[in-house]
This record gives sequence, structure tokens and C-alpha cells, in this order.
Amino acid sequence: MIIDIPEGQEPIGYVWGDMVPGIGMAAANFSLSVYEHTTLGLREFEAARLRIARINGCLFCLDWRTERDGEKVEDQFADAVDQWRTTEAFDDRTRLAAEYAERYALDHHGLDEEFWTRMTAHYSQREIVELSMSIGSWLAFGRLNHVLGLDAVCVLPGH
Repeated sequence: MIIDIPEGQEPIGYVWGDMVPGIGMAAANFSLSVYEHTTLGLREFEAARLRIARINGCLFCLDWRTERDGEKVEDQFADAVDQWRTTEAFDDRTRLAAEYAERYALDHHGLDEEFWTRMTAHYSQREIVELSMSIGSWLAFGRLNHVLGLDAVCVLPGH
């Protein structure tokens, strides 16, 4: 880990809350709002989130599974995200969510008219903005946690 955490402090809470409270708490609230206020379906939400987790290499993010109303995606879902181009487990919206997340993170200049034609055929403008903000949150904060080494010392709730 790059940051020294005082004895007895929880790493994420310390770094995000104590070290930079003005920035960290705002970032934490943005991150939480992505989960609390999403209108996206669980499968497309998780496809985009897991694709970013894999790109970032964030250990915490890779282990996390979003739960809604007691439901999570199936255990094999993460493997399907890795194979988003060819898996038969995804409908068009889920496949597009994984593709958009990957291209957003790795080739945002390559988001061409052909892609947007496919995207707008399956997502409303509101949903595209929501997905874009969600992907931006995961990309920034998952990468921050991985770069600083926080992802290796954080423990998932219930573990």
C-alpha cells in the first residue's frame, strides 16, 4: 500500500474521510449515489461495473456484487463479462453496457457513429448519461483504490 494507515484505522474510511474530507466525502457520496439512485437494470449495471473492475484491476471491485432487493447476478456472470463479445448469456443491452464500459475506459475517442447508433437503439438518452456517470465513478474510484493499494486491504461487508 502506498499510503500509511494509522493503527486501528479502516483504510478506505481513513483515506477518503480523514485525509481529504472535503474531497473524499464528496467522492464517497457520488460513488454511493450511483448505487442508490440507478434506474439501470441489474445485469447491465453489473456488466459495465465488472468490465471496469477488470480493466482497473481493483481487487475489491472484482469481488463485489451489487445486490438489489435480495438479488445478485449469477455466479458465472463475471466470466460472461470477460467474454462479452461472444457470450450467449447477455441480451443486447447487457452486451452494450460491457462494450461501452470497455470503450469508455480504453478508447473513448473511438466511440463512433456506428456505436452510438447501436447504443441509442437500446438506451434512452437519460440512461446513457446515467451509465456514463456510473462508469466514470467506477473508473476513477476503482483505479484510485487500486493505485494506492487500498483494494488489497479492504474487506467486503460480510467477509
